[in-house]
Amino acid sequence: MNANGDAIVDPASRERVLLLLVLFSDVGPDDAPTRLRLGSHHQAARLLFRVGRPLGFSCAARELIPLTDQLTEAAATGEAGDVWLCHPFVMHAAQRHRGARVRFMAQPPLAGTEPIEPARPASDRSPVEEAVYRALSI
Repeated sequence: MNANGDAIVDPASRERVLLLLVLFSDVGPDDAPTRLRLGSHHQAARLLFRVGRPLGFSCAARELIPLTDQLTEAAATGEAGDVWLCHPFVMHAAQRHRGARVRFMAQPPLAGTEPIEPARPASDRSPVEEAVYRALSI
């Protein structure tokens, strides 16, 4: 959190090397599944590595929303026990619950041993680093 109480988006974070969406209940399209903007992690990587320092969530969102509003969205639906593994920079958001059953899910952090480093040699890059490398190379 920064001084304003805003969450921080850090391109070099070790604290969340993947975004995990863990479903503890069945989640259908009306049960407020998390919305994911497919491909938004490319724009987010470009922004974060261009700035080169952690950004407040609100600041990052203000810049990224107009850059990604044309992207297709997917809903993280599934059965209890399903886990969505997402790039840590993918834009995601809650939505209104329109169903009749309770949605129970969590987003636990998956810590890494090293920060994301897209400049790492290709043979040593993780899949997340490879995606960031490709986004920065475009």
